[in-house]
Amino acid sequence: MHLQTVRMIVTTSVGALIFISSLRAQQPDADVIIRDLNNANQSRFDNVLSFTDVEHYAVFRGGDQTHPAAEMTVRMTYRKGIGKDYVILSKSGSSLIQKVGLQPLLDNEKAINDPAKVAQSWFTSANYEMHLKPGVKQSIDGRACVALSITPRRKAPNMIDGTLWVDANSHTLVEVEGVASRNPSVFAGPTKMMRRYATIQGYVMATHARAESSSMLFGHTIVTIDYSDYHFQLRPAP
Repeated sequence: MHLQTVRMIVTTSVGALIFISSLRAQQPDADVIIRDLNNANQSRFDNVLSFTDVEHYAVFRGGDQTHPAAEMTVRMTYRKGIGKDYVILSKSGSSLIQKVGLQPLLDNEKAINDPAKVAQSWFTSANYEMHLKPGVKQSIDGRACVALSITPRRKAPNMIDGTLWVDANSHTLVEVEGVASRNPSVFAGPTKMMRRYATIQGYVMATHARAESSSMLFGHTIVTIDYSDYHFQLRPAP
């Protein structure tokens, strides 16, 4: 074999190795992302002593996504070690939907946030099987995101079989979308769910949610929730 040929083979091989190493370096590290998601949940639980927000619930029926059939605005108060409480600020529209649809959603949120079992609802590897979707990316609210497939380790109304969109740089949760593993209310056959998040005072909090389902009682139904006016009490820094 000529020396020139050997040099070409060596050069090509080295170039290929550098290219492969570069590709690997560009690929997100799934273990690191999952670890950071786990840590973020625990940090929020440890350091947020209480918070309040205002939540606006709207229910749309049939093809009308402009005029809600029922609405409710509540002030939610969370206290570490106690859970969530709700005060209804206003409500309008169908009293039936408010009674058998919206009120059970509030009751379910209170049950989920019982201090004895709140950790069971977190998006962590303890509650979900998580796998990075290689090459799947999306921009959400101007944030470059990577995707993790999630499968609940148990079935519950608040457990979602679907996708987590995670900020590619900070590894914070940006959006979850999928199907509830168990129907959350009387509104539903299989329920498609989405929840959007933002980082507020260093912690990931919900800003918007949507659930879409069909049932014999209500037909096609969309429930939206908008979260605003957050106020926190945080653990003092050591």
